[in-house]
Amino acid sequence: MDFKDFKTHRTAPIEGQKPGTSGLRKKVAVFSEPGYLETYTQAIFNAIDPAGKTYVLGGDGRFFNSEAIVTILRMAAANGVTKIILGQNGILSTPAVSHLIRKRGADGGFILSASHNPGGPNGDFGLKYNTANGGPAPESITDKIVACAETISEYRISGDLPETLKTLSDLGSYTVDDMEIEVVDPVDDYAALMEDLFDFDAIRKMISSGFTLRFDAMHAVTGPYAIEILERRLGATTGSVVNAIPLLDFGGGHPDPNPVWAKDLFDHMHGPDAPDFGAASDGDGDRNMIVGKDIYVAPSDSLAVLAANAHLAPGYAHGIAGVARSMPTSAASDRVAEKLGIEAFQTPTGWKFFGTLLDAGRATLCGEESAGTGSDHVREKDGLWAVLLWLNILAVRGESVADILLDHWQTYGRDYYSRHDYEGLDTDAANALMAELKDKLPTLPGQTAAGLNVIAAEDFAYTDPIDGSVATGQGVILTYAGGARAMLRLSGTGTEGATLRVYLEQYTAPDGNLIRDTQEALSNVVAATSQVAGIQKLLGRTGPDVVS
Repeated sequence: MDFKDFKTHRTAPIEGQKPGTSGLRKKVAVFSEPGYLETYTQAIFNAIDPAGKTYVLGGDGRFFNSEAIVTILRMAAANGVTKIILGQNGILSTPAVSHLIRKRGADGGFILSASHNPGGPNGDFGLKYNTANGGPAPESITDKIVACAETISEYRISGDLPETLKTLSDLGSYTVDDMEIEVVDPVDDYAALMEDLFDFDAIRKMISSGFTLRFDAMHAVTGPYAIEILERRLGATTGSVVNAIPLLDFGGGHPDPNPVWAKDLFDHMHGPDAPDFGAASDGDGDRNMIVGKDIYVAPSDSLAVLAANAHLAPGYAHGIAGVARSMPTSAASDRVAEKLGIEAFQTPTGWKFFGTLLDAGRATLCGEESAGTGSDHVREKDGLWAVLLWLNILAVRGESVADILLDHWQTYGRDYYSRHDYEGLDTDAANALMAELKDKLPTLPGQTAAGLNVIAAEDFAYTDPIDGSVATGQGVILTYAGGARAMLRLSGTGTEGATLRVYLEQYTAPDGNLIRDTQEALSNVVAATSQVAGIQKLLGRTGPDVVS
């Protein structure tokens, strides 16, 4: 097939082709409509001038992954791309894409995933563009993509791929006219990076001494990575990685690593036969859940513990430059940064806001309350990286997860923390609630709700300390007397209706009660925030759909 003889197809702007915090996510039925993927992909190409450049391409293996990759390959050829580095069978975890971009000096990458959202023919699909630093495209580029999508009139696509490439399964390099396609093992380069960062010998020794673990890959992309690293390289017992085969529909599950959707693992870790350590990851491998025997580690606590102990791993033995957290994440990591004498940053939600801090060397570890943690080794959050850092810490300290967590609270205090999600909301009603709340922010300080005094209220805005870019309207922060906070924002990761996320936090000093039930400890903050925001009044909801 001569790819110089590509075809130009007429198209027009399609409503809703505007990426959120993690790319464009829609139902599979939408993405698979004739011309939909092609139109959005061309908008990206129009925005990034791809001729003569090299890109990484892969996804989490969900339904429509292979078909979308074939389409993008054909369009890349038609748009003059020089080379595509493609994960075997179309598989690459999100952090593996980031690493390959950086290692190979690629100009960017395309990630096919809807992360933690369900898959299958009735599930979700997504497409995200990452830049040359390995991270999600900043708003300056996503704004350009949107502008191109709003004015697009045609897309370019080559003829069909050779049969040898359609399966995406054979390793090696292929030349299709002027474009090279290199099919690579999705795990090798990533696993080698993990060996550079962590003390595999110490972890192997701990495991060989009887330490047991369970990793739930949730039938998502991290299965092959976890098998190779945890079982083959570190010596965990065969079968320690469960649900390890990536499936088109994630086995009918919801690949979101939290106590609700990873309930089997959560229950097992609280049962009589619990191993020493449990963990899970999500659809595309960038999120994580950490569980010890009879104890769940909240993502905000995990970030703080990792920051306090990162120096125990070889890759961070020199110390860390700073810690960055998203606005909805608890302030637990701020207290670690203060003790270490390093910078602490609070950014909007979305990993792209960490990129400039990481590139400038101002932050080393970053985290989001939605189970995303990572470091400067890539420019994405990285679920398996977090698991390995925890294992490295456990191996060096020789203590249990529960002991390490309690010691941390006794040193820094505890931020009781929870997220309450109100899902499937009428979009107009959800927007009206946030608009009304923002309108009354100036009047809230000094008011009392459910026995708590509001001492500050703001519509969070962020000025990037590196490039000076400004992000406004990132969510509402309510600060109460006595160390309590609440953050409210509408999620940008869903595909239907609206989701209101309410993040609740109550700080308790090291000499206070550190072992209360989390929801009981937050009960006053829950009541006060519901009253201030008018959740029941405006949404008709008496409680959240999901508590995590």
